[in-house]
Amino acid sequence: MSRKYFGTDGVRGVANRDLTPQLAFSLGQGAGRWLVQTGQRRRVVIGRDTRKSGSMLGAALAAGFCSVGVEVTTLGVAPTPAVATVARIGDYGMGAIISASHNPAPDNGIKFVGHDGRKLPDEVEELIEGLFDADEPAPTGGEVGFIQANPAELEIYFNILIKIAGDGLKGMKLVVDCAHGAAYELAPRVLRHLGAEVEVIESEPDGLNINRHCGATHPDTIQNATIEHDADLGIAFDGDADRVIFSDRKGRLINGDRTIGLWAVAEQAAGRLSPPIVVGTVMTNGGLEAFLTTQGIKLERTPVGDKYVAKRINETSSRVGGEQSGHIIFPEHGPTGDGLATMLEFLRILKASGRTSEDLFDLYQPWPQVLVNMGVADRATWDRPDAVQNALRSAKELLGDHGRVNVRPSGTQPVVRVMVEASTSELRDEVCQMIVSAIEGESGGTVKSRVDLTHALGD
Repeated sequence: MSRKYFGTDGVRGVANRDLTPQLAFSLGQGAGRWLVQTGQRRRVVIGRDTRKSGSMLGAALAAGFCSVGVEVTTLGVAPTPAVATVARIGDYGMGAIISASHNPAPDNGIKFVGHDGRKLPDEVEELIEGLFDADEPAPTGGEVGFIQANPAELEIYFNILIKIAGDGLKGMKLVVDCAHGAAYELAPRVLRHLGAEVEVIESEPDGLNINRHCGATHPDTIQNATIEHDADLGIAFDGDADRVIFSDRKGRLINGDRTIGLWAVAEQAAGRLSPPIVVGTVMTNGGLEAFLTTQGIKLERTPVGDKYVAKRINETSSRVGGEQSGHIIFPEHGPTGDGLATMLEFLRILKASGRTSEDLFDLYQPWPQVLVNMGVADRATWDRPDAVQNALRSAKELLGDHGRVNVRPSGTQPVVRVMVEASTSELRDEVCQMIVSAIEGESGGTVKSRVDLTHALGD
């Protein structure tokens, strides 16, 4: 059996067209039946971001749970990591998040986390789909589930967050881009509680403006605002606040790679990075890896995807791992990406260092890195021609220890992604053109886009 509705990050689609209330109800029923059959707690906590469709889908999802005898607590608008934290620490068998993360407002999604706060395995999602139409007697009377709104449960998450920053943030001036999303109330509240002076932008959600020209996927907004407000640091979340990026005082982007590197080096200097390992992906910049090596820190790489990062963190007992996009996991605070925890960890090391954000930014330079997305006729056979194989071998020989090549087909589209990085821009471009020309000439490929990832967010 394969999953029909679940993708790599829950069920996603245009709300009320692909992701309908009927499907949300079925998801609630299937997930509720799985809880009942596996003997887990018959209580679920649900949170959502600020999309207009969130309350509609949330009502249908909650009704599905209640129809099979599962109690539901709703948090209202809540960051994804807050729901995962409440599910993990509270008396719940599962958490459900209604969000499409960094996608535009018409989209929405539903994903589940277990009682441990981790995303459900693929095989459990398959079981949930298989229970949509189960022929089981429906509970009645006192056996029907009950829906209770209890946003006060968010205080569990708030109280965890405020402990991260240690001595607080008094004396720091910060500007925060909330992306009109799930962190629009909580993030400023946390920062002000810790004593920071806070300028807040993009924090007036109307149900339709989430992620619109703002937030972590539009870093120019926070970069410009940091300069405008003469802030010590700029902070930008995505719609559900499971990721965050920063801007230094000069308006330079601090992406996930740089955040992980600066945090790891600070912890290493303080004698707290044990083991001296960080987890990245195949897209993590080679300049970061070279810098970490000089500091006695090893970089472990995984395929792109937070589930692979989380798995390797668990295997290596690393204290941090993540992606260029700003999706970073600190296992001490939770098993999934947490933009607010990442924000506070970064502010903690910045304040403790006694240095400015631009001082930390200049600790290392990333290697020039480019990503070319190429359309191909068949993503399974694009690399079979000898000329393409020869180009890939020649590229790796030419780079030697001065760069990397990562060429991979898209998992869903007839697209091949060609990533090349090198110690110089000239070497990077020479190698990239060698590979692109071979795919164009032998596999009928066409260049769809080219992105300089040197100071960007990755994919």
